[in-house]
Amino acid sequence: MKLGVISLGCDKATVDSERLVGELVGHGAVVTSELPAADVILVNTCGFIDAAKQESIDAILGAAKLKTTAAVKAVVAVGCLVQRYKHELQTEIPEVDLFLGFSELHHLVPALAERGLIADPVAEHPGVRQFLGDQPHVRYLKISEGCDHTCAFCAIPLMRGKHRSEPLTRLVREAQQLEAEGAKEINLVAQDLGHWGRDLGVGSPKLPDLLEALLRETTVPWFRLLYVYSAGINERLVQLMARNPRIVPYIDMPIQHATDRMLERMRRPERLRTLREKLAWLRGAIPDLAIRTTCLVGFPGETDEDFRALLAFLEEAQFDRMGAFAYSPQDGTR
Repeated sequence: MKLGVISLGCDKATVDSERLVGELVGHGAVVTSELPAADVILVNTCGFIDAAKQESIDAILGAAKLKTTAAVKAVVAVGCLVQRYKHELQTEIPEVDLFLGFSELHHLVPALAERGLIADPVAEHPGVRQFLGDQPHVRYLKISEGCDHTCAFCAIPLMRGKHRSEPLTRLVREAQQLEAEGAKEINLVAQDLGHWGRDLGVGSPKLPDLLEALLRETTVPWFRLLYVYSAGINERLVQLMARNPRIVPYIDMPIQHATDRMLERMRRPERLRTLREKLAWLRGAIPDLAIRTTCLVGFPGETDEDFRALLAFLEEAQFDRMGAFAYSPQDGTR
């Protein structure tokens, strides 16, 4: 079976795609970059904001069209958009063969076998995560799934569910595999890295323990932390980053806004005072630290004064990198 892959959305979704494709390769699939030549096209969708939803729908429609204009025999759609809107998508795009939510992915191989697209539903060999990017020296390691935060603007908990940590031993094995495939930098990703381990029981390992295990069990030159809520950055983590050169002095810490009124409306944990204190502490503790952040503008209730205050804080804080997004209403959020 020739397999075409369209992977949309964030780095965490890329990991999902690579793991799922690895399972299919274990059942004999051969990945092709030529979508018209594929027997099956797998579309991993994103449902985070309106533009991402439209991109996903366009990708699904484009793949479905290839069933009539090319050799494609089946189209499978998975991911966040499918998780939220499966029934609507089934009604609107019936030419798609399978829509599978996150809890239904185990049906993929049997469903393809029933259609004669996979010869044997028993794996030919253990599935190995497949690289789908264009920079093989930079890979992503997703350490948990879901989110326990209740930010007013975000639908991710509705799509991904509650926070669940991946076991430490499994993550170490996956990092070793990525190193064997040539990874020189591994980016740790999750909805909030700081929550890793909290659900694993009393005395369970936490993020610094995971980092120490990765440093000890691999020789990967660089590990980078993405998506850490400021509340999850503690003294032990900062000390580890400061003293170990294999942990890149970089933190992706989304603040979203910088006035107490808007932070409260967004149900964010920080306030302007604590943001200032946290930034000063981090920059004083970790030499040459680079900090990226994310801001959201246009959230209901934001005034011109709030917006100007945000701009003033960004000028004051001098983040090294920043992403800005316009508010996009999401079904189910409040």
